[in-house]
Amino acid sequence: MRFLLTDEQRAFARSLDAMLSASDVPSAARAWAMGDHAPGREVWARLAEAGVFALAVPRAYEGVGTLPVELVVAFVELGRHAVPGPVVETVAAAALLTRLAELGDASPAKRLLPGVAGGEEVLTLAVDGCGTYALDPDAATVTLVVEAGGGSGRAGGASATLRVARGHGPLRGSVDPVRRPAVPGPEGAALAVGPQVAGAAAYAADVAALATAAQALGVGLTLLDRTVAYVKQRTQFGTAIGSFQAVKHRLADTLIGLEFARPLLYGAALSMAPADIAAAKVSAGEAAYAAARTALQLHGAVGYTEELDLSLWLRKARPLRDAWGTPAQCRARVLGT
Repeated sequence: MRFLLTDEQRAFARSLDAMLSASDVPSAARAWAMGDHAPGREVWARLAEAGVFALAVPRAYEGVGTLPVELVVAFVELGRHAVPGPVVETVAAAALLTRLAELGDASPAKRLLPGVAGGEEVLTLAVDGCGTYALDPDAATVTLVVEAGGGSGRAGGASATLRVARGHGPLRGSVDPVRRPAVPGPEGAALAVGPQVAGAAAYAADVAALATAAQALGVGLTLLDRTVAYVKQRTQFGTAIGSFQAVKHRLADTLIGLEFARPLLYGAALSMAPADIAAAKVSAGEAAYAAARTALQLHGAVGYTEELDLSLWLRKARPLRDAWGTPAQCRARVLGT
């Protein structure tokens, strides 16, 4: 089966690519890693103006409707340009609030979703069973926490609580310095309690996994593009190393991995089935990580340097592979174990 984007979806991707190319995102990412969020918030505002966050918000809350395929298209571009911030967590939180409204509790959605669509609200999210940290809580306007009650794993108990965390613990180090996780504060007002919170959180975790897979694919595509450009310029024995058979094979393997992940990603966006999302997540994450290893090897020692923008993408591949579902967890979901 072939999954082809429509003309409108391809035009949307091109417009995001052009906008982000003109926004000096690498400088914003470097500033974000140092705790300066102003340049990143400017990029965030441009993304909101382009309608990226509105794709995760229903029309009833000033969005354009929940459009998973278009969201995937957008997040591939966000990964390709190394956009900083809790972009995945914001759309996952929007999905949680949307599903909660569909299950009968619309109050949190009315409070937060219009701001998400417009870019005023930057949300981050921590869900029991998906890790203890929230990403970039120092930059978020709201930190949401789902705590399971009476169950285990993916907030899948009989009941769960959704609350707004008050503050957060110290920021932790990460393989990717642009990703700044911290444990949310233990206190904060409850927004909703009950089994509907557990169901909404499980759906939000799936949306987060899908968006992370799209981001990972974009990271892998940029790593491949930059590596191909580099091997055409770097020479050994008077010959571009890109002409060496071993280098061609390594790049071909990287391309195959990324292209194999692409239809799984769009297929998961169409079905929104948890097993399909897990398959897309493990494929895109592993492909991006393989692209990072290839890029590092073929760039040689220069690939390790902080000054080279390549490092922004190299350091994302491993965290994105493991965020919102490690490869082992995703494979277990695919197998139904």
